[in-house]
Amino acid sequence: MDIPALSMAMAQSQLTMDFGVAMLSKSLDLSSQIGDSLTAMMDRSVMEQSVTPHLGANIDLSI
Repeated sequence: MDIPALSMAMAQSQLTMDFGVAMLSKSLDLSSQIGDSLTAMMDRSVMEQSVTPHLGANIDLSI
């Protein structure tokens, strides 16, 4: 067995895996930020553009 070559291959494999995990982490953080921003924007726009913002807040049910 060629130990130095095996060691270099394992190190490169670990580096590739670490890079993939770091990129996935960044992607998840960005998706979370975009989702939070979208939710905040929708909440703000509904309240700002509504002529009667109190409508739809309550539902009366009778059985």
